[in-house]
Amino acid sequence: MSRDEANPESDRYDDAPHPRETLALFGHVDAERELLDAYRRNKMAQAWIIGGPEGVGKATLAWRLARFLLAHPEPGAPAVQAAESLAVAENHPASRRIASLALADIFLLRRAWNEKTKKHFTEIRIEEVRKVLQAFHQASGTGGWRIGIVDCADDLNRASANALLKLIEEPPERSLFLLVAHQPGRILPTIRSRCRRLMLGALSPEDVIAAVNSLGPPWSQAPEADLIAATARAEGSVREALRLLGDDGVAFDAVVRKLFERLPQVDWLGAHLLADKLTGRDNEAAYETFMRATQRHLDARVRQLAGTGAPPITLAGYARAWEEIRDAARETEVFNFDKRALVLGVFERLATAERQTR
Repeated sequence: MSRDEANPESDRYDDAPHPRETLALFGHVDAERELLDAYRRNKMAQAWIIGGPEGVGKATLAWRLARFLLAHPEPGAPAVQAAESLAVAENHPASRRIASLALADIFLLRRAWNEKTKKHFTEIRIEEVRKVLQAFHQASGTGGWRIGIVDCADDLNRASANALLKLIEEPPERSLFLLVAHQPGRILPTIRSRCRRLMLGALSPEDVIAAVNSLGPPWSQAPEADLIAATARAEGSVREALRLLGDDGVAFDAVVRKLFERLPQVDWLGAHLLADKLTGRDNEAAYETFMRATQRHLDARVRQLAGTGAPPITLAGYARAWEEIRDAARETEVFNFDKRALVLGVFERLATAERQTR
């Protein structure tokens, strides 16, 4: 496997280091120990779902395990039995090979680049799974492990998921599948039943700050006040912290939050100005910040109302609003609709849900 330098990678955030290039893992000590113990005891499940919120280190952990197995292909080896973590030195050949994707036995499934639209496909297509199927059954180049990493499994459609299921059901010897999933419940039930689940929680604020600083410039050069503000809103996600630190994300998030705080009254002038900002092709980061802020607002309101003992019927409006917003966002992305209608629709749906609680 080699990387086509001409095309952006769908599983890389902006110019930050890719998870395969990230040697440090912050938090998740118990999850790492579970993987290491399973390997040492030669009880490694053939397929794992590594689940949890976006940006907490799931892919980093998957690549960390792949790097360790590439460096130590025999679980009974003294180095494995003595290991305290899955860490592999930066100068180890396994680290260099993984960083450059110069691999014969590690297969990555992710959304491919669409040359026609100059954007990534919205799903992992069955064509990509078939390529991996064919390569996976070829002889191992090193005699070691064959490892398939799916980043992320949420992007599989039904056809590609069923194709992957066949590979998981009938894998070659010494095969391992690592499925990164933001929402494990959306994975095909027949795949879930064949996987061991490893759930990662949100990182602590201290771990988020340490992870951001470990990435080097420009992330480590962010003003301390911005970093603290971004971390406070990131909900334990490094990816969200990076998004907020870029392009005045912290200030933009504050503007969105103030508009939401006025609901059920809608500041339509403010909403239209916001929609104008999100309609351009070069405003993807701001659009993602808006959608994440919407999700946070819905989650916070549901938790707040549930804490006051509000009846379930009161919360139903928020659940319906989130489903409608999610479906509209998916249609906007798939059919390349104008984001203006989506943004204005978000405020209308949130206002309706808020009025139903009063």
